[in-house]
Amino acid sequence: MQSQQKHKNIIKLKIIFLLLFIFVSNSVSTYAQKEYVVVLDAGHGGKDPGNLGNGFKEKSIALKVALKVGEKLKQHKDVKVIFTRKKDVFIDLWKRGDIANHAKADLFVSIHCDSHTSNAYGAGTFVLGLRGNKKNLEIAKRENAVILLEDNFRDKYKGFDPNSAESVIGLSLLQEENLDKSLAIASLIQNNFAFKLKRNNRKVKQDNFQVLRETIMPSVLVELGFLTNKKEGRFLNSKIGQTKMANEISDAIYNYIKNLKLNTVIAEVTTKAPVNEIEFKVQVASGRNKIATKSYNFKGLKNIERVQVGSYYKYYYGNSSSYKSVEKARRVVQAKGYKTAFIVAFKNGKKIAVQEALKMQ
Repeated sequence: MQSQQKHKNIIKLKIIFLLLFIFVSNSVSTYAQKEYVVVLDAGHGGKDPGNLGNGFKEKSIALKVALKVGEKLKQHKDVKVIFTRKKDVFIDLWKRGDIANHAKADLFVSIHCDSHTSNAYGAGTFVLGLRGNKKNLEIAKRENAVILLEDNFRDKYKGFDPNSAESVIGLSLLQEENLDKSLAIASLIQNNFAFKLKRNNRKVKQDNFQVLRETIMPSVLVELGFLTNKKEGRFLNSKIGQTKMANEISDAIYNYIKNLKLNTVIAEVTTKAPVNEIEFKVQVASGRNKIATKSYNFKGLKNIERVQVGSYYKYYYGNSSSYKSVEKARRVVQAKGYKTAFIVAFKNGKKIAVQEALKMQ
């Protein structure tokens, strides 16, 4: 009798393990089959040559690099590549973002070359953000100046003046929810440039580039280097230079996608039975440093929640199913000095867009 019971228990355990295996396998395979859409934007084009430092053409270099990035990404079956332009044509800034938005892209990467009156050199990567300093403001103004070449630009951009510091500073941060992901891919690209190619590291920065402002997904703008620096200009204008830069951008993009897969699969496997629970939180900070969630570390804010996502830690405040309650919590956080704090939403522990969460409610 005891032997029969033992045998039944073994069968039950086998069934449980089989069901668990099927659940995990389905979660992983479903996510593995997802096709990631990456939009590659070669800056400038057509009547807009970009900068012409030392006679090199930004529009041509950006296009060649973008095409090379696309060629390498297309080798992965789970990546779909869309180009905003594949030849020397002028594309409005709003149209570039529109292409990405309509494609429901997972990532938007805009490729450019920099210029300066000095002999500056090095590669930098930008994400959408508030004005960091005067130098970054001038870069943003220069890249945004192409708006003046577009037809009916005053109607399209609602009076935005790319030459006005006030207009640039006043641009709203429409991609608050995507900022962390934008910073993640920007860091991967920048690290490849600095540590694998040994390019001068101009680091990841935030600024209000119009082309990034038009998109509704994680987006970055890459400045490959300075054409006004003769040595760097020659490198970027060469086939070997363009290939090297393109390889590092494409490798960074695919590593970013692999990280997305990992995080999503973990979320799918660990999430409990669906209960359609919606939660809103205020994201106070994010970074690689693990900080104790004591109030003295967060300007007196209590009940801070810390969540690890990959190699980053995110810090949340004001967990609630009520959006209005979290709005109040955000005002409290911002009053404490966290001016860039923003609201995020979760369904059953998985991060979703705030607008999607509000529709569900």
